[in-house]
Amino acid sequence: MKAYKVLYEGASAEIVEKKSRFIADVKPVESEAEATAFLESIRKKYWDCRHHCSAFTIGENNEITRCSDDGEPSGTAGRPILDIILGMEIHNVCVVVSRYFGGTLLGTGGLVRAYGQAAKEGLAASTVIEKIPGREITLTCDYNSIGKIQYIAGNLDLPAVSSDYTDKVVLSYMVNSDQVDSVIAKITEATAGKTAIETGDEVYYAIIDKELMVF
Repeated sequence: MKAYKVLYEGASAEIVEKKSRFIADVKPVESEAEATAFLESIRKKYWDCRHHCSAFTIGENNEITRCSDDGEPSGTAGRPILDIILGMEIHNVCVVVSRYFGGTLLGTGGLVRAYGQAAKEGLAASTVIEKIPGREITLTCDYNSIGKIQYIAGNLDLPAVSSDYTDKVVLSYMVNSDQVDSVIAKITEATAGKTAIETGDEVYYAIIDKELMVF
């Protein structure tokens, strides 16, 4: 498992180039069917628009990737949109750029720049998160060890999962997979081996608005 960026929440943005309007709509998608349905919804939304050019990529390794010029000169719309998505390394996303013609021809170079810029603006307005591979570690200790553990967790900025205070203390944190061994070693040393440590299965997690989300 490796870290990768995905679209969490879509948005819309618009640019104007020589009176032509380029409206970018962005949405998270998990399948080609979802991307197709989103494109059709945009076609209905802007029913009087001449072109609805699009691109999407799905999967951690871009297993499914498509783009469409939708009547624009070949290579001037869909590919520039896709290049922006791939360049920003965002996965599971569909971008549709709808164009209202303003009466002035932009030429192939102008179209490439406009469609690419619209896609960039739409993605910039959206919420992108990084899904990080990690493991939940559960620490069972006595009350004398709490401060040492919390100090280490604070220094390493470990997201807290849960805490339980009874006759013993049970603290859980999410730890980046690459740091698990190091964190365990630090806690073991700091508490003189008196902390029982359990490690969970590897999962993906992200921090959204300072909140932990596990996938």
